Amino acid sequence: MAILLALASMCSTLVGGFVAVRIGDRKHLVLGLAAGVMLGVVFFDLLPEALKQSGQIVLGVPAALIATVFGFLTIHVIERAVAIHTGHEGEFGSHKHGFESVGLLAAAGLIFHSTLDGLGIGLGFQAGATVGVAVAIAVICHDFADGFNTFTITTLYGNARKRALTLLALDAIAPVVGAVIGTVIRVPADTVGLYLGYFAGFLLYLATADILPEAHAEHPSRLTLACTVTGATFMLVVATLSH
Repeated sequence: MAILLALASMCSTLVGGFVAVRIGDRKHLVLGLAAGVMLGVVFFDLLPEALKQSGQIVLGVPAALIATVFGFLTIHVIERAVAIHTGHEGEFGSHKHGFESVGLLAAAGLIFHSTLDGLGIGLGFQAGATVGVAVAIAVICHDFADGFNTFTITTLYGNARKRALTLLALDAIAPVVGAVIGTVIRVPADTVGLYLGYFAGFLLYLATADILPEAHAEHPSRLTLACTVTGATFMLVVATLSH
């Protein structure tokens, strides 16, 4: 059952990716929506789950939140060190991304996250059918956003469409792989929590420092802002329903 539901998650990921492929000239709306979805994933999904999974406290602060800061600073340092990001934020100017590696790194993180999604389904069914189904519903819902973001982020950083589609396919397969693994092994909750916190910081930086300025660079509009709010609201609804 876990693997069958993971296959449904795979289909959801592919649908999200192909929506991003077909959106055409309305790229600024896609980016605005993607940023909102990513912010929603960070605050309504990843961080609450990270805090729940990891109970470690370091210097009086939850270790998962420290991992979030490290995730944020990791991508910030990488961009500044190799001069990848050369935007004119003061005037919402155009951004130029000369390195495809950031897009690949982000996609790799999404693929790993999708693997953990499938792992969660497998481990959920180890705890009981009701838990497994609840986890699967949440995964299927937000894997649409994962597929959407995998294609969007990869192409945003200059990667060719063929490479983006390949990464989308890997992201779609990842939950199935995770579900299979989740039937035979158990991952320490603290480790999963720290990873989720780290990846939340990674996504938070991409959404606020890269994607939102890019969305408003050539098409500053209230409609783009509305798409961002819609994306965040959508993830709030998904998180509410999943709980």
